[in-house]
Amino acid sequence: MSRIEARFAQLRREGRGALITFLEAWDPDHDTSAAMLRGMPAAGADLIEIGVPFSDPMADGPIIQAAGKRALRAGATLARTLALVRDFRAGDAATPIVLMGYLNPILSYGTERFCTDAAAAGVDGLIVVDLPAEESDLLAPLAARAGLDIIRLVAPTTTDARMPHVLDGSSGFVYYVAITGITGTRSASGDELAAALPRIRRVTKLPVAIGFGVRTPTQAAEAVRVADAAVVASALIDTMAATLDTRGHATETTVPTVLAGVKALADAVRAARAGM
Repeated sequence: MSRIEARFAQLRREGRGALITFLEAWDPDHDTSAAMLRGMPAAGADLIEIGVPFSDPMADGPIIQAAGKRALRAGATLARTLALVRDFRAGDAATPIVLMGYLNPILSYGTERFCTDAAAAGVDGLIVVDLPAEESDLLAPLAARAGLDIIRLVAPTTTDARMPHVLDGSSGFVYYVAITGITGTRSASGDELAAALPRIRRVTKLPVAIGFGVRTPTQAAEAVRVADAAVVASALIDTMAATLDTRGHATETTVPTVLAGVKALADAVRAARAGM
């Protein structure tokens, strides 16, 4: 059983949904992102997504685009992102880690080498935003051989006819992109989410996580009432960015402010199903 599968099984036994938090590797620098990563599980993160900085992040809104630029200026690379995970694993063997990014850095690194090195570093799953199902053979067989889950994105525009094709061969969980467009721009309503989830559950038994537009504790709680997990990304990056100095450098408030935000989200997610 993979770490992702084990974590969702544990949460089902506990009768609650998961909080999946996000950070951009090396944003605004290595030490700060490493400290946030180390602190997130204790603050209440059940799974963690780490963004791999890339110069052309087409699915990301301005908040995560800015995070990627800060990280690249700080020296982020795919190899250094894997090193960040490897260092985290020295102190945490249980929290699932998912890398979220784009295909180009993986191709440049070498797909087979990447899958081998990612698994060795302690990565559990991959979300490759610009890898369509039709081209999944570029990565999926190598990822499966290395024990990495391939987590697929499903959008409101994904038709019922196409959904089985998109989710064929996926594992770990399904990432439901709750809005059309880029990250961090708006939020889906509770009615929209409730209508979307049955379409996905007819096709797969995998857990479903809702992301793209989940920003507040209230929205995270609403998400886990209808799905298995809430993904919070842009809101945490925004919180972090607000603590930086005028040069974009971390301050003494950066890490504790972000972790306080994680705790508020986690408290809401944990209370969301009480009385249901």
